[in-house]
Amino acid sequence: MALEHITVLDLTHMLSGPYGTMMLADLGARTIKVEPPGTGEGTRRLLEKDPQYARDGMGAYYLTLNRNKESVCIDLKSEAGKAVFLDLVKKADVVFDNFSAGVPERLGIDFATLSKVNPRIITCSVTGFGMTGPQTQRPAFDQVVQAMGGGMSITGTPQTGPLRSGIPIGDLGGGIFGAMGVLAAIVERERTGVGQHVDISMLDAQISLLNYMATMHLMSGNIPDGIGNAHFVHVPYNSFPTADGHVIVACIGDNFFERFVEFIDLPALRKPEYVQQPVRFAARAEIDAIIADEFRKQPTDYWLEKLRAARIPCGPVNNFAQALGDPQVVARDMVVEVPLSNGQSVRMPGNPMKLSGAATKAFGTPPALGQDTRAVLQDLVGYTQEKFEQLRAEGAIA
Repeated sequence: MALEHITVLDLTHMLSGPYGTMMLADLGARTIKVEPPGTGEGTRRLLEKDPQYARDGMGAYYLTLNRNKESVCIDLKSEAGKAVFLDLVKKADVVFDNFSAGVPERLGIDFATLSKVNPRIITCSVTGFGMTGPQTQRPAFDQVVQAMGGGMSITGTPQTGPLRSGIPIGDLGGGIFGAMGVLAAIVERERTGVGQHVDISMLDAQISLLNYMATMHLMSGNIPDGIGNAHFVHVPYNSFPTADGHVIVACIGDNFFERFVEFIDLPALRKPEYVQQPVRFAARAEIDAIIADEFRKQPTDYWLEKLRAARIPCGPVNNFAQALGDPQVVARDMVVEVPLSNGQSVRMPGNPMKLSGAATKAFGTPPALGQDTRAVLQDLVGYTQEKFEQLRAEGAIA
């Protein structure tokens, strides 16, 4: 595995941080969760007793985000516990957290402190607003940064008002950029021999994801409204109702539109001026209405077969069962079986990063709280049995 030589100390909780460390673990990094004794990190308790969404005493959140990881319990608020953690840092490559801003400094586990223990250590913090700027101390969760990042204002329509993304992209975006930042720091360390801190703001991530749409606003001053499933430039590019569902048609450029007109063969779309994108964009509502009226006459599969035969970009609007059962998704191992300690298994999304030189990874069981404390401290750090038992008696570890 690409990262099998990397050891990550995972101090994360909830979603943004655990998703980032999950990605590193999926790429082969030895990822050790460092959790508070007794309670563990927050996602352990989410849905843990739900009859539909729990298995082996663990809820869907925890099961998904913590495959391939180990768990140790260390009391970071005690001096003895912090000393244990610093011993781990000496053997680690990465420390990844998503504490509120300022917490690593208060605990004495910030980059400035840890780099004195291990100059090669890389630290990553995913926070709502980053380490600089006037709002660094404010708390934030997914929907807060979705709203502040502008994405909600273009999701939905003037009739619905702003809508958040169904996928928690505020949290997930922070985790993705966190993992990317860590990988960049690992590569940089190969050149310099020293680590560095990776500062990830969830709000920054949302602004980055606005991409060309933000550039369009900054160039023109125009403030876009929510346009539903339509596009800021291309027409037709929308979801259209069929007799039994919805189909996406994505005609990017004049050539695809000409091909679409030949395919659907409706006189109302054969206006010569429609060959030009600016004219189509001005007439978007009229064009979309014409297509919708026609698509309602036949079921989804009928239109998909015809559209694909004409080489027009299209797709069904799948529900979860349809998406996770799609033959393409299954063929790409994007639904995997993860074993549980009770002999059962649970299915969940796979790893989208396919590296040609990497071995196929078998997914590891999400760990019980503190199940690896002894093994990690004795094998990785070299603690004796006597020292381990003394620290456990003091409550520094569990």
